[in-house]
Amino acid sequence: MKGMLNEAKKKADKLDLPIEWIQQDCTKLELNFRTDFAYSVGNSFQHFLKNEDQDGLLSSVNRHLFQNGIFIFNTRFPSAEELLQPETEEFWYTYIDSETQYKVDVSTIAKYDALNQLQYYTTIRKYKDETNHIVNEVSTNITLRYVYPKEMERMLANHGFEVIQIYEDWQENLITNDSYSMNFVCKKVSEPCK
Repeated sequence: MKGMLNEAKKKADKLDLPIEWIQQDCTKLELNFRTDFAYSVGNSFQHFLKNEDQDGLLSSVNRHLFQNGIFIFNTRFPSAEELLQPETEEFWYTYIDSETQYKVDVSTIAKYDALNQLQYYTTIRKYKDETNHIVNEVSTNITLRYVYPKEMERMLANHGFEVIQIYEDWQENLITNDSYSMNFVCKKVSEPCK
């Protein structure tokens, strides 16, 4: 968390942006203001793996919005293609590492736990030199929670939000069964249900 904030500060400093950075648990936000607009991008909603964490986030956002305030966020769409990825190592893509100039082959392994709606990902990066020999290999693990559209609509309603629209991208194309992402545009209409 702190590393991410440090990177954001560096970017803001380069652009000379006067931003006040606050590090808090967003499931228990305690800010001294309300706003008309809040957003969360990068599919960060998927990092809230438990019901209590999702509830905490939505309640926190609601508390910090004025009535009719807008909340926009995105999360990956739980399509069959997304959830039923192979449990064996699958090549994904290649890029050139900017620091080492090594070619990096990226592959993934995925396992879906349907009972808990959790996808366990292992990402493997194989760094290759100019002779195509592996000089380093790094594996990282991440767990993501998937939420279905109707489930999300009910959850948002329970936390005082009305869904205005669900898009599949930031160009405002409407969601379909083949979408990769769900971008929710919501309005605060009441306080959360207890």
